[in-house]
Amino acid sequence: QDRRKFGPIGWNIRYGFTTEDFIVCKRQLKIFLDESPEIPYKVLNYLGAQINYGGRVTDEKDKRLINTIMEQYICPDILKDDYKFSESGNYISLKIGSQEAYLEHIASLPLNPNPEVFGLHQNAEITTQQAETRNLLNTILSVQPRSSSTGGKTRDQILGDLAVYLETKTPPAFVLEEVVSKFPTEYTESMNTVLTQEVIRYNKLLVRMAETLFQIQKALIGEVVMSDELEKLGNSLFDNRVPEIWEDVGFLSLKPLASWVQDLNDRIKFLKDWIEGGTPAVFWISGFFFPQAFLTGTLQNYARKHIIAIDELSFQFKIYDDISPQDCTQKPEDGCYVYGM
Repeated sequence: QDRRKFGPIGWNIRYGFTTEDFIVCKRQLKIFLDESPEIPYKVLNYLGAQINYGGRVTDEKDKRLINTIMEQYICPDILKDDYKFSESGNYISLKIGSQEAYLEHIASLPLNPNPEVFGLHQNAEITTQQAETRNLLNTILSVQPRSSSTGGKTRDQILGDLAVYLETKTPPAFVLEEVVSKFPTEYTESMNTVLTQEVIRYNKLLVRMAETLFQIQKALIGEVVMSDELEKLGNSLFDNRVPEIWEDVGFLSLKPLASWVQDLNDRIKFLKDWIEGGTPAVFWISGFFFPQAFLTGTLQNYARKHIIAIDELSFQFKIYDDISPQDCTQKPEDGCYVYGM
């Protein structure tokens, strides 16, 4: 369970490994050790990597990973004295000794396991600590006073003003039919499809923002019921946090609300310029809702132009230190120009 705090890092897909998986492996290990004249390493590895834990694994590379992990812990070398489970040497296979010696070694292990125990780089702990810090700060924000004892505006008045302000800062949704008409699906230009998909995703967010901001203004003056969803929305707005109801349909971001709204407007402007001025010569890659689709579209354009299977393609990169995005006025013959990484 200590591995769970690091999240899905290291895997291509998130898997729900449970304590029961470990218990089954442990019971099978005991059965085979008790009943087999020799240790069946291959059988134990297969049961763990392909059935007990591996039964949940669907990605081919993840299957290779779990096989490698199991072979590190279930192998003949584990019976050698001081066999190392990690590079530091803190976690080793102990020599055969007394129970007291085993307990003494266990007591000497770090209380909080290092990432190396789980085959992760030390930097994995940075991500975990950042997440824990964010949760702590969010908890502190959630318990701050919701009312003011001074003679200034009440919380509801402040929240109402903020909702009105954010409503003015929320761009209108795109007219999808006009975008599709101007940038129809073409075999040789995948960027048209990428643009349409981006517009659909941003429209979903913009509509959600407009609807919820309108509803909370009505709720603050008593015209509609203040639901739990609207209450959470109001608390987030008051704390300068992006509401979960927006994050559920929004782009990935760690910015506070004010910076997030400005970033949203910059992203919408990027798409508007694209729609009004045609496919740009250089793309702001950070402005995409789903940049993976843009990268795939770039590969697809090249594959269709040169009649090559897209699976055989990969990217090559060239960094221009002395050229600004404004200097790029023409598209490259193949590939794309990007900035904002």
